[in-house]
Amino acid sequence: MDVIELLPRLHLLRFPVGQAYLWGDGDDLTLIDAGPAGSGARIAASAGAVGRVRRVVLTHFHEDHVGGARDVAALTGAEVVAHAVEAPVVRGEVTGPQPVFEHWERPLHENAVRLLPQGGFDRPERVTEVSDGDVLDFGGGARVVHAPGHTDGSIAVHLPRHGVLFTGDAVAASPVDGGVMLGVFNVDRDRAVDSFRRLADIDAEVACFGHGDPVTGGAARALRASARTYGTVG
Repeated sequence: MDVIELLPRLHLLRFPVGQAYLWGDGDDLTLIDAGPAGSGARIAASAGAVGRVRRVVLTHFHEDHVGGARDVAALTGAEVVAHAVEAPVVRGEVTGPQPVFEHWERPLHENAVRLLPQGGFDRPERVTEVSDGDVLDFGGGARVVHAPGHTDGSIAVHLPRHGVLFTGDAVAASPVDGGVMLGVFNVDRDRAVDSFRRLADIDAEVACFGHGDPVTGGAARALRASARTYGTVG
């Protein structure tokens, strides 16, 4: 796991597949996504050098985002948070829907699966459920934005006071040229495009993606320019 400082309060945690983010309000830390299985102990150890993880906000249920959540919660006492639609999948009570792959996405997905730990993983038993518009107690008031399409309960998290937007996998950075693009492996591409447009309308200077390098300046402009290639942005 690589730890990269983006801002004094914000660090990127990079894994072989995907990434998570650690936001600090003094000694109180919030983890946005939790990496694949086996990541929890390393995350908790890295976070422990600067503070204590109070909450883990999961943008969606995929294993490269929730695999470390139970271990982080067990080691730190952190609350685990997910959208109400996503929470039963995160807890393992139901199985989430599979993506509807574009033909060019299949080799990308197969490669990602090869890099992920094999087998199941322990899931958090308790998940605090949130909905669109809820405000979480970090970053001066973190607004939950429901962004369905990648999964039904995908969320983004916006910190208006700091101009930071965590998009989960609704938006990504291209592995080819680093450009902003629609996230891949969606259950409903049309809804995913609609969510991309909604996120592009948010005033953000920094955009943190689940995959690919974040945009650390002029994020709203970059998202809007990309969203126009998928249709008209309001």
